[in-house]
Amino acid sequence: MLVDSHCHLDFDEFRDRIPEVRAAMAEAGVTHALCISVTLSEFPRVRALARAHDDLFATVGVHPDYAEAGPVRVDDLVRLADDPRVLAIGETGLDYYRLTGDLEWQRERFRAHIRAARACGKPLVVHTRAAADDTLRIMREERADEVGGVMHCFTESLDVAKAAIDLGFMISFSGIVTFRNASRLREVARAVPLDRLLVETDAPYLAPVPHRGKTNEPAYVRFVAAEIARLRDINLAMLARATTANFARLFRPPNFIN
Repeated sequence: MLVDSHCHLDFDEFRDRIPEVRAAMAEAGVTHALCISVTLSEFPRVRALARAHDDLFATVGVHPDYAEAGPVRVDDLVRLADDPRVLAIGETGLDYYRLTGDLEWQRERFRAHIRAARACGKPLVVHTRAAADDTLRIMREERADEVGGVMHCFTESLDVAKAAIDLGFMISFSGIVTFRNASRLREVARAVPLDRLLVETDAPYLAPVPHRGKTNEPAYVRFVAAEIARLRDINLAMLARATTANFARLFRPPNFIN
């Protein structure tokens, strides 16, 4: 069995396709998926999916790309996370690739998410792009190691992965690891300890080979897992068992059998 540890099934690409997506998951041996919040205004849609389907879970948070979302209050995140179907705080973090100028608001928002995670005892889902040094610095300053979490859609160096692992975080790989130009990332995927590794789709984005360029969906996490298993010279079943156990240990989902 496999788990897609990061997807966005509340997005418009899936609005009328949830039965089809869930059927494809089951056929591919993907038993669960974690649906990730990117704004608080759209969080109710994410939570509704998790409440309606026992193979879906939710998170609550505001993605760093959404400047218009404004400041995020710790108390609001803690209140919204008080639901057994909401497993984590995020996605949160820093992104200096898409946005420029004074990004102190991003850093303050990230700090609020970490403080909320510590307050409610749930792990973090962290996004970082072109901002690894500041991301790790804030994680250390705000004691993110007290709750741990996952560095999602990881594309950074092995040194960054090791630093995150030292803070109690897992490293999640997406379909990017199957791309032809991702040789450096494949080396990281070989090196991350098996007990710190997760797989994801980030659907509807980043569909893995052989579906690159199409709308991604949780069933395709099997291709990500197969590539990482190949890189590590282990069979897919072993990789699936390990990543599913890692998901269960990190997120503590209710009524989860692995």
